[in-house]
Amino acid sequence: MDYLRTLGSAAVSTLVQKSGLNLPFSLGPKVSSFEGICSLYDATKRDDGSPVSVFEYEFGDASRRHLKSFAQNTLRKLRTTRHPDILKFLDAVETDSAIHIMTEPVLPLRASLSNWSTRAAQEREDWLLWGLHRISVALAFLNDTCASTHGRICINAIFITPSGEWKLGGFELLSSPRDDTSVLYTTGGLFPGSSAQAPPEVKKQGWASIKNNDPAAADGYALGILLQVVFNPSHSPLATLDPPHPPPQATHRGAIPPAIFNVFKKLLTPNPKARLTPKGFLEIGMDETGFFNTNRLVKVCNGLDNFALNNDAEKNALIKMLKDSVSSLPPEFASHRVLPSLVSALEYGGASAANIVPLVLQFGANLPPEDYSGAVLGPVVKLYSNMDRGTRMALLDHLPDYVDKLDKKTVSDKIWPNLQTGFSDTVAVIREATVKSIIHFAPKLNDRILNNDLLRLLAKMQVDSEASIRTNTCILIGRLGPSLGYNTKRKVLVPAFVRALRDVFVHARVAGLMAFMATIDCFDTEDIASKVIPNISPTMVDKEKLVRDQAFKAIDLFVKRLENHAAEMVIRSLIYSLLLISLCSQPETAATNPEEVQPGASTGLVNTAAGAAGVLASWAITSLGKKVSTN
Repeated sequence: MDYLRTLGSAAVSTLVQKSGLNLPFSLGPKVSSFEGICSLYDATKRDDGSPVSVFEYEFGDASRRHLKSFAQNTLRKLRTTRHPDILKFLDAVETDSAIHIMTEPVLPLRASLSNWSTRAAQEREDWLLWGLHRISVALAFLNDTCASTHGRICINAIFITPSGEWKLGGFELLSSPRDDTSVLYTTGGLFPGSSAQAPPEVKKQGWASIKNNDPAAADGYALGILLQVVFNPSHSPLATLDPPHPPPQATHRGAIPPAIFNVFKKLLTPNPKARLTPKGFLEIGMDETGFFNTNRLVKVCNGLDNFALNNDAEKNALIKMLKDSVSSLPPEFASHRVLPSLVSALEYGGASAANIVPLVLQFGANLPPEDYSGAVLGPVVKLYSNMDRGTRMALLDHLPDYVDKLDKKTVSDKIWPNLQTGFSDTVAVIREATVKSIIHFAPKLNDRILNNDLLRLLAKMQVDSEASIRTNTCILIGRLGPSLGYNTKRKVLVPAFVRALRDVFVHARVAGLMAFMATIDCFDTEDIASKVIPNISPTMVDKEKLVRDQAFKAIDLFVKRLENHAAEMVIRSLIYSLLLISLCSQPETAATNPEEVQPGASTGLVNTAAGAAGVLASWAITSLGKKVSTN
């Protein structure tokens, strides 16, 4: 555990030393501190290494004993309160001197606001409204369903996930009026900074007065202050925070959208009975033309969350909106919020799945390689087992977008067993798309599949009822030819192309001729003379001029190949003859007369093939000349 001592957490070091506990996390660097109450650390789970966050509350010193009740309240409430917009509790370690709470990985809102300050104004406004919408939903849940007051709605109680979503935390003061001993009513005033943003009734009568009002009233006031802070972080505190609590003026609006400003003022109403609650704020924003309902990030999230329940028209509208927004959505939102939801929606299949596949590939395009495999490739590969034809077509149509990221084992073991069913599909479009896809998959198929299973299936495709499939199959075999094994080439190529030459479809015959020409290097000269040219020859009198013209070009190409080969044979024969003559003219004993030594014969060994050829050529010619002259 020595590594823990170097990371700045004395509480963790002491905890490990004294108790010998096996902590569920490995603590990383410190991220931030909040009001002297707690510190936030990056961390990783010990069991699987996944990223998490750890909130550390230290109260071992006598000067910090009063903070223990706040830490314990946080742990108790966070452990029992579950909601999608509330910080997700994972685990905790509690001792007499500290409490460590492990949650989903997050960053403080304050840091994220700083990062978003450089974004375009509209993009920043969309993100802020989306975040405020999520916090309003969380508060409505706490106030109504849980009948509780959060009591600490501020920038330090909100955290941001990797997807850019806002999560509500800061449960140090969360209390229910049904519990007279709750920390908010008894020791709320001891919490650092609590009085600065307390509602007017608290400043006048104390924290216990909150029990006499709607649990949402105090949170509504704090929500109004939060709204001002996130839209105008550089502005000074509002005058409405101090008696006599005047309403905000138009000059104070700053970057707050005009549609929200009047509602914002209602949140800051001094009278708690007349004050707008978070739920009321949420309802106004979600009206048909409300500021939340028209926010594109809110619309996207709502559409994704309710995708399974939406009708076809609603699904198609969402898909269209996503297509139009691929390049304009915040990158973290697209990668970590939209993409996982789209992948999850794929399980519903049908036409929607077919439309979602290209979106998954588009939104996943910017993921780093280490994330792409799990987030995109895994679900896409799994879809090949889906029998829906629309889904299969979408996978094949967009194959170039992801095939380069597939490895051989995945293609051969997971995709091929399902892909091959497409060759026998009763729908011709599927059969043709399957044939066309092979050119992309071929480099990633193992030798057994490429030289055996695939060729057997392609042989059936060459007698398909659809002329275009027969033609494309011939073209495919022609393109695969160079990658086939030597014996496979000799057995398969000529019969396959001859079958195309005899096809009733004119373009299939042309494809056969072009396939012969494209694979000329795959044939031995003997096969060209005895098999290729004899089978091509009949097409020179084909009834279709297109075929005849191509046939003459093919014959010309192969005849030239034979002529070149014949010329090479003459040269090789001459070299062989000259070499043979020179060898026959060798004396039975070593030459002793320097004049009888042939050029190059005693100059040492040659080091290159070119040198050897030069020596042999001069040696043979000289020998032949001497032999003739002596006669």
